[in-house]
Amino acid sequence: MAAAEPLRTGSRIEAEVLRIRGLVEKREFARALADAGRLLGEVPENRDVLYLVAVSQRYLGRIDEALATLRRFEELHPVFGRLFQERGHCYRTAGDSAHAIEAYRRAVTLNPSLLASWKVLAALCRAAGQIGEAAAATEQALQLERLPAPVLSASGMLAEGDIYGAERILRQFLLKHGNHLEAMRLLAQIGLQLDVLDDAEFLLESALTFDPNYHIARYDYAVVLGKRHKHAAALEEARKLLKVDPRHRAFRTVYATACVGLGDHEEALRVYRELLAETPQNPELHLSVAHALKTQGRQAQAIEEYRAAAAARADFGDAYWSLANLKTYRFTDEELARMRQIEAADATRLVDRYHLCFALGKALEDRGEYEESFRYYERGNAFKKSESRFDLGAMERNLGLQASLCTREFLAARAGGGCQRPDPIFIVGLPRSGSTLIEQILASHSQVDGTMELADIPRMVQQLSGRESRDAPSRYPALLADLVPAERLRLGEKYIADTRVYRTDKPYFIDKMPNNFRHIGLIHLILPNARIIDARREPLACCFSNFKQLFASGQEFTYSLEDIGRYYRAYVDVMAHWDTVLPGGILHVQHESVVEHLEGNVRRLLDFLGLPFEAACIEFYRTERSVRTASSEQVRQPIYKEGIDQWRSFEPWLGPLKSALGDLLPS
Repeated sequence: MAAAEPLRTGSRIEAEVLRIRGLVEKREFARALADAGRLLGEVPENRDVLYLVAVSQRYLGRIDEALATLRRFEELHPVFGRLFQERGHCYRTAGDSAHAIEAYRRAVTLNPSLLASWKVLAALCRAAGQIGEAAAATEQALQLERLPAPVLSASGMLAEGDIYGAERILRQFLLKHGNHLEAMRLLAQIGLQLDVLDDAEFLLESALTFDPNYHIARYDYAVVLGKRHKHAAALEEARKLLKVDPRHRAFRTVYATACVGLGDHEEALRVYRELLAETPQNPELHLSVAHALKTQGRQAQAIEEYRAAAAARADFGDAYWSLANLKTYRFTDEELARMRQIEAADATRLVDRYHLCFALGKALEDRGEYEESFRYYERGNAFKKSESRFDLGAMERNLGLQASLCTREFLAARAGGGCQRPDPIFIVGLPRSGSTLIEQILASHSQVDGTMELADIPRMVQQLSGRESRDAPSRYPALLADLVPAERLRLGEKYIADTRVYRTDKPYFIDKMPNNFRHIGLIHLILPNARIIDARREPLACCFSNFKQLFASGQEFTYSLEDIGRYYRAYVDVMAHWDTVLPGGILHVQHESVVEHLEGNVRRLLDFLGLPFEAACIEFYRTERSVRTASSEQVRQPIYKEGIDQWRSFEPWLGPLKSALGDLLPS
């Protein structure tokens, strides 16, 4: 019997599970069931114990009891592949082939490495006259049988959530068999899950060098490229896959995702809707359609699709959060009650739980129930932070090193180099600081393209730093001292070329990646004529707005009031440094001032950029364009002042934030 879940040694419960598993392997099922039943009284939700109980019951012929155990098991752990394999075994023992086939299909969907499920599925489908599915299952079983045992084991562990156990096995295996393609692909999948995307990209690129026809690796490669914001490259890989199989659902999905990344939302919607017509109850597809519609400003249609996503899967936390994240949607009493119930359920997954917490926080805030709203925000942030590996101290040290390195003398000695193009307008700062409003104002000008939060500068930093050990000191920013003029010119021209895909024929474009404030030294060295605008907001308002925002990715400093306060301080300090060494090079725009004095700030922005005044910038909300950030709906309406002091309703609970901000707070 294959293990249900790899265990760490050390605790009494773990030792007992290992002992009972040994009884099952020795076919002492009655004793195993008795001991597992007693242990279940201590740990009623333990996945391994429930699995061992169900297996023992089946072998003892107690099928109804085994199925009852598996129903409870599914309530607690609904995405565990071996659960459904065991259910298939139970139905097969009972002679119920139809339900067995359904269970085995679910098992291999959740865990494609379940060799036993594929074999039995092939036999049952053949007997039922489903020849095509039988042949496909047989082929899948043959492919799995060809895999070395460690690779097959690691594949199962990865599917069942034991990422680090799978990584350990694969790394040991690759030390001896360095070019095994499936082992490389699985290790890349681990990199994808752990957000070590450079490793994942390197592994998949290497695998495709050995075998360009390894289509599943090419699919994974396209996914990783998309995650790294290399959307043009991802689209190229997706098109290669579609030439092989134009009807393959996963290939079509990754193609549509690349289209979204490049701003081609109409093409993405066409593909998503084709896929949705084939599987109308797919919640993720409804969500993807809704996101694209929201980006285009088609809010009413987006709301319908978000609701459809929640209807397709009742505990789909992202659907509820996406509704809340519109900032203009108001939940009904019925929806609020359902959200509370799902969030409190033991079976709700962590990712759904924290999405629901943030949605509940927003819903209760809209109702003026601030204390309970804060508790849900606090709970959601704690859940989200538990997944994070963000090292705030390392970022603070890095910014300090940049300030020490990039002195006025350092920059003066490197004047005149880099790419002289004036095209880029960088808007930097913290998220939720009013940067989307500034972007919308400027993108309303006839000479300025609004693009999106481009990842090109952070990716350039990563490429310059190379493959580094997590524990080793970073080579950045020290490497800036080694950039000779030719290299600075090359990097600047590369940035201009790589961002061309997001632009039209307008002479200027906006890069609104807020975290680029961490890289102003590099930007100045490679693009000395680029304009930089610092979007700033009053500290308590900005920081708390980040605390109540669940970001799709990145911005991991936002999931703790203390971390946000420290991050804001580090940002203010480094921006003060750039003001000293690049006097007049950065325009600071205070959000509260823009709200109070729109036209004066619009003229100030355009003067800084050397652009003539255009009235369209005042009526920015009339400009039709794709907006992806959390402020997408706000910037489609005239300026309103209601949101300026929203943080005050939560002031009784902001002590840790105030302590972290210290003397940055207004007197």
